[in-house]
Amino acid sequence: MSAALALKTRLAQPKIVAAPGAPDSLTARLVQQAGFDATYMTGFGATSVRLGTPDLGLLTLTEMADHARNMVRAVDIPVIADADTGYGGPLNISRTVEEYLQAGVAALHLEDQVAPKRCGQLAGIRLTPADEAALRLKAAVTARGRNDLLIIGRTDALPVAGINEAADRAKRYQDAGIDLAFVDGVKTCAEVEAIATQVTGPKVVSLVDGTDAATLTREDLQDMGFDIVLYAVTALFAQTHAGAKALAALKSAGRPEFSQATMGYEDFCQAVDLIGHQEFAGMFETSR
Repeated sequence: MSAALALKTRLAQPKIVAAPGAPDSLTARLVQQAGFDATYMTGFGATSVRLGTPDLGLLTLTEMADHARNMVRAVDIPVIADADTGYGGPLNISRTVEEYLQAGVAALHLEDQVAPKRCGQLAGIRLTPADEAALRLKAAVTARGRNDLLIIGRTDALPVAGINEAADRAKRYQDAGIDLAFVDGVKTCAEVEAIATQVTGPKVVSLVDGTDAATLTREDLQDMGFDIVLYAVTALFAQTHAGAKALAALKSAGRPEFSQATMGYEDFCQAVDLIGHQEFAGMFETSR
């Protein structure tokens, strides 16, 4: 069963799909080991780990597709992938869909920002006209053909134009043939509730740590009718914070500070499946 079909099968069940964000392949493995049904390749995280920069549309299609491919190889659970604006016009969008299909992702989302895009939580977002954005999504759906890849239509209209415009765009994108609608940029519980009320059909929500909206539980979101919840930055923020603290302690003390909160060598080897790799190699190595 393909990852896309596995995700479709999982979405057919009444329980919401929780997909924590993974900035890289190692984090994707940790998401899987924690027992989640899917992981999310966040462009915010991919940009930070590959370039060490903010998410301002700096990664190219080939860089993002390569990043997705590596994450898919690392895990058995479906990968939902950020595909930014599609990296150009209809032909570029068609190629984006093809590259992501070859990478093996289960779903991708395309957003309605004017390039160069930026993180949905930032100010200064510029929107593509709704009719044009709907046509771009229709191009993606057409390029998918008979493949099971899920197309998610994301709108960033909420913070710049309000819930009514965001809901209207979500409806236009659904009419264009997308599988799920995604209104991004939520910060409050009230905004999440408004999306749940005004956007019908299968939908995605993304919660950012530290916002009022992030106080909602998966059960709350499920009761509101959401099908997928993305936790795009939870692992990224925790890893960055822990790394900064460990390095500060190393600088101050002149030696590593080990505690119960720190992962040891054996635990790390387990996370990357050292034994599994060694056992496979051992089946085909001659004894010396």
